[in-house]
Amino acid sequence: MHHDEFIGKVQALTRLPDRGTSEQATRAVLSTLAERLPGGLAEHVAAQLPPTLAAPMREAKDSSSGERFGLTTFAGRIAGRARTDEDGAVREAAAVLEVLDAALAPELTEKVVAALPKDIGGLLPAARAVEDTAWSPHP
Repeated sequence: MHHDEFIGKVQALTRLPDRGTSEQATRAVLSTLAERLPGGLAEHVAAQLPPTLAAPMREAKDSSSGERFGLTTFAGRIAGRARTDEDGAVREAAAVLEVLDAALAPELTEKVVAALPKDIGGLLPAARAVEDTAWSPHP
């Protein structure tokens, strides 16, 4: 997926006012995601993105394992970087992660979901699909 297509889809999902704000939100989410993922996995994700979107992931990530934090910290970091509140950060994160899900190979998305705590991973469509198929109307 190309840079402009990625940002355009994020803007459509978030209904942010302009491409610049959508790009800022995308970079905030990708940087924060890179901080949470193990280094090798963050690099694999970055490798499947356009160079302009891979850069924030590579800049945020060193070679060590990812930091361990949940949705509250995830949203707080995104909010600070994207200059929004935490509710807006969660909405923006869900949109960026939905577009990211479409941009990545399915097996890589599965690895990302597995590396994240449920509260963050649940923002990804792939994680929601697994939860939906795991539900059964009969006990």
